[in-house]
Amino acid sequence: MDDRILRLRDRIDAIDAEILALVSERAQCANDIGHLKGGGVVYRPEREAQVLRRLTDLNRGPLPASAVQHLFVEIISACRALESTMRVAFLGPRGTYSEEATLKQFGAGTELEACASIPEVFHRVESSFAGYGVVPVENSTEGGIGVTLDLLFATNLRICGEVLLPIHHCLLTNAETAQDVSAVYGHAQALAQCNAWLSRHLPGVERIAVASNGEAARRAGSEAAAAAIASRAAGELYGVRVHASNIEDEPSNTTRFLVIGDQEVAPSGRDKTSIVMSAPNRPGGLHELLGPIAQHQVSLSRLESRPSRTGLWEYVFYLDVEGHEQDERVAQAIAELKRQTAFLKILGSYPAAAG
Repeated sequence: MDDRILRLRDRIDAIDAEILALVSERAQCANDIGHLKGGGVVYRPEREAQVLRRLTDLNRGPLPASAVQHLFVEIISACRALESTMRVAFLGPRGTYSEEATLKQFGAGTELEACASIPEVFHRVESSFAGYGVVPVENSTEGGIGVTLDLLFATNLRICGEVLLPIHHCLLTNAETAQDVSAVYGHAQALAQCNAWLSRHLPGVERIAVASNGEAARRAGSEAAAAAIASRAAGELYGVRVHASNIEDEPSNTTRFLVIGDQEVAPSGRDKTSIVMSAPNRPGGLHELLGPIAQHQVSLSRLESRPSRTGLWEYVFYLDVEGHEQDERVAQAIAELKRQTAFLKILGSYPAAAG
């Protein structure tokens, strides 16, 4: 073997030993902090966001930023687990994009609980059976998830973080050919996101909406003539072959997930604040309410309406603004909004996702 390769391998072995020693030292520091806190809050979204942003800024390659973030999420997760085992609920079953988003945010050193529905995720967190939950809130092509928005309105839980997950759908099936497929299972949004592809490659095949893409993969694994729209990981989990990859109609297809919990998050330096409020039912009512946001130079990143369920043709409006509720301009805008509207609820201030 070339002596240069041997020398490089020896150097890699030495570096690995240094990395292990430093990771162990980091873990001991994290453990000492846990003892000093005396059983305080273990998950600090603002601190973890600051750590990941700083390391991303320090990164000079050759590893991409996403790889650096993934490595340190897992290091943080393992260190956090030394303080306490943290349980996070997500929309199951296993193999869903919700599970993937949960792992992206919390890492593998977390106890995950799969729930049958989004309301069950909220219930698990409200009852303190899980410390946090991860739920989808909007998709870049299909829009908002109404049940999540309604539950944010109705419960006392707060948004503690957000996760942006690029969605790359696969067609999974154990059928010999596409012509042998008689039904395609998928979440309603996944079916919609792959509508053009399905119409082109599986015309006339029945499309059946199920509770999750993980459930779709499970069914495809148990039915010889069935197919599913789900992730590659779901196919591996349920033993279903990938027939086609990246079948989503929009290559930039992304789903935004929220971390929910009973916790107020301190400013991280790059935050969002989510608000739900009512508007006067008169011409120009919403325009009046948006005035304070413009007046105080607060950037509005999202606006969506939902039926208020309190009266016919009455709506509430969900807003995402850039900045933390403790930031001066955001606080001033919110204070003025409260004076103008009969109802305003801050759903949470939290670190903005890095992507």
